[in-house]
Amino acid sequence: MAEPHIPVSINHLSCRICTKLLRNPTTIPCGHNFCRECIEWFWSGEQRDVSCPECGQRFPSKPCLIRNTTLAEMVRDTETGPNRKRKEEKSAEAQLKRGRSSATENTLCWLHNKPLDVYCYTDWKIICADCAAIRHRGHTFGLVMEERKRKQGELKILQTKLMETLQEQEKQQQNMKKKFNQIEKEAKKTKDDCETVIVEVTDCLQRHYLSVRKLVEDQAKAAAAQISVALEDLETKIEEKKKMYDELNLLAQSGNSALFLQEWPTMQSHCEKVLLLSCNESSEDQSSQFEATKRAIEQIGRKLEDFCHQQFASISQISCTGEGWKENVEPTTREDFLQYACDLSLDPQTAHKDLIISAEDKQVMRLSADKCQIPVSLHPGRFIHRYQLLCREGLQAERCYYEVELEGDKAEIALAYKGIDRKSSTKKSAFGANESSWSLDVSRTYSVSHRSESVELTQERRGKKIGVYLKFKEGTLSFYEVSDSMKFLYKVETQFTEPLYPGFWLNNKCSIRICDLKQHKQ
Repeated sequence: MAEPHIPVSINHLSCRICTKLLRNPTTIPCGHNFCRECIEWFWSGEQRDVSCPECGQRFPSKPCLIRNTTLAEMVRDTETGPNRKRKEEKSAEAQLKRGRSSATENTLCWLHNKPLDVYCYTDWKIICADCAAIRHRGHTFGLVMEERKRKQGELKILQTKLMETLQEQEKQQQNMKKKFNQIEKEAKKTKDDCETVIVEVTDCLQRHYLSVRKLVEDQAKAAAAQISVALEDLETKIEEKKKMYDELNLLAQSGNSALFLQEWPTMQSHCEKVLLLSCNESSEDQSSQFEATKRAIEQIGRKLEDFCHQQFASISQISCTGEGWKENVEPTTREDFLQYACDLSLDPQTAHKDLIISAEDKQVMRLSADKCQIPVSLHPGRFIHRYQLLCREGLQAERCYYEVELEGDKAEIALAYKGIDRKSSTKKSAFGANESSWSLDVSRTYSVSHRSESVELTQERRGKKIGVYLKFKEGTLSFYEVSDSMKFLYKVETQFTEPLYPGFWLNNKCSIRICDLKQHKQ
């Protein structure tokens, strides 16, 4: 018996998404059916929620898709033949692929074959009217052409801003190129100007050297002339004495006593006059004037060298701290400190009478109580009651560094203003006991003193060499124990009002030597 044919409307077997016959029919929880590919594509978009394309029911998450076998058989029976089925499947697959690849490349919606003239502001997509009614229900819409105009306006504003920024950066580029060329020109001009100044200074020193040389030559000529005159005079007197001696010898050998007595008074008187002139003859040392000239030139040389070291160090600091150039980096290694090394010399005119200074003014030692003291002139600048002395050089450069080597059990390494009291027998003249000085007291340990207030340091003394680092303008004074590395001891922070003169106090049988750092400077 043949099965009865139940007619089914084609709309009931069509997918609401692609409007074609259902392919692989799938039922969702609300009961509606769609092609499996269509519903998967529908839910694969950037939707904020999962809903039914037909009734709009929302689901908390994407539900499991269940194949509707009954609908699949009905769709198969409804199809008229294999050719149509194969053709429609190929057509649907091609449309689905085109829609997935680039839905906006065509002017018609690949699902509904309608113009893409609606813009969804919610999903930022271009759709047709049917998509707006089904898939984008409840979203905000606008016309594509109006949105294009609005976006076109935003694009022009962005282009204008971009062009303005580009023009500004091109101007900056040109300015930077000009500055670069200007820096090269200024650097060359500065080098030439510096070279001119140095050449002029060198010429000036050369002229002064020639004048000193001429002065020495004139002194030599004058001394030679003076000695020549004295030599001629001496030779004359020698001849006179020889002649007189011969005459005296002849007189002594005379056998005539009457003649002897007659000649003797005249001969005696003349002889005494000659002897008197010989005793009053000057014995002045003509070489002393050369020694004075030499000492004066050596002093000028030391002052010039110290001045150059300090000033060129200041120039280096100005270059290092200039705007946009090098960072102001603090030294850490001994090599870093040595670039600020300054040359110092002891001032004998400030030294206590029991302090002995070496010939090169670099080392000082204190005599023990049982040693014979050497008489010295009582210069008004000497320390009268305390075994102290100062250096000649006053430090006020941006950065200064020097090292001293200590032999003995106790000493003080200080910096003081030039006006420090030198005559008082009280602590007013002691380093570190007044407002005019700062002192590092060295014994088995260390302490730092100022205004009679001391700070005891915990470090034990292990070496002989002490480094002193002064930043005058910044108002800092740091002490280090120097060996293979720099061991920080203490840092004073204050405001210096005038140049600082390095000074030293020595205990019995102690000596201090100022280290020569010239050979270490680059």
